[in-house]
Amino acid sequence: MHADLVSALRCPHCGGALRLVARTAACSLGHTVDLARQGYLNLLPTGSTGIKGDSAAMIDARADFLAAGHYAPIRDALIAQTPGAGLIVEVGAGTGYYLAGVVDARPGRTGLALDVSRYAARRAAKVDPRIGSVVCDAWRELPLQDGAAQVLLNVFAPRNAAEMARVLAPGGTLLVVTPNQGHLSELVDVLGLVRVDEEKERRLTDTLSGWFERTGSKAVEADLRLDNEAVRRLVGMGPSARHTDPETLAERVATLAEPALVALSVTVSTWQPVTPG
Repeated sequence: MHADLVSALRCPHCGGALRLVARTAACSLGHTVDLARQGYLNLLPTGSTGIKGDSAAMIDARADFLAAGHYAPIRDALIAQTPGAGLIVEVGAGTGYYLAGVVDARPGRTGLALDVSRYAARRAAKVDPRIGSVVCDAWRELPLQDGAAQVLLNVFAPRNAAEMARVLAPGGTLLVVTPNQGHLSELVDVLGLVRVDEEKERRLTDTLSGWFERTGSKAVEADLRLDNEAVRRLVGMGPSARHTDPETLAERVATLAEPALVALSVTVSTWQPVTPG
């Protein structure tokens, strides 16, 4: 991880600024965090136990599914709506697929991938030399300096509005991707997948209200043609993987037409922080 990226982070113990010396990030009070062998920093606070991020199998499935380009329309929409240069931070970055696309689209951009899963962090650490990878909990204080990020990305991920507002620079941009009711609808009943909450749009607004104001919204829709293996990877990379028996899933997938025609339907919304006072 590049030293300039570490300087945008803060110590998980005291909140002080970090600097990178050799392979160790240190603050002025002497707290240190070593870079993992795979290249990421674990900035979970001391005592954070029992936190379960995506498993190795889920991350492998996601990496394979995204590498096939099925969700490229989402990445392209994020690229088109991301302004300027500077530091791009993705909260809940997973493998870093979306962040890498945005960083690579314009000179002068760097990135930080934040995720609670160590398996995700290992992948993200290798996705682009301009991207640093950090293990942290999105529901707690983010290990970032105040106003460090020019742009925040949030794709199917947790949203801690207060912390996202704190780490976003004045005039910065938050881009949020949420699924619509029609997203993957052809698979929901057949495979017993987790349904999109009918109140998701209202809950998004309620969550961000007071911290951010919406400045734009764009629907992204496409028809996906998925063979059985792609469907298994799609299920295996998301929340339904935690609730679906593999044998039952295999039996249900086998009943699908091949390839299956499946709707991609999401909304990319744009937000800016509310000016205090």
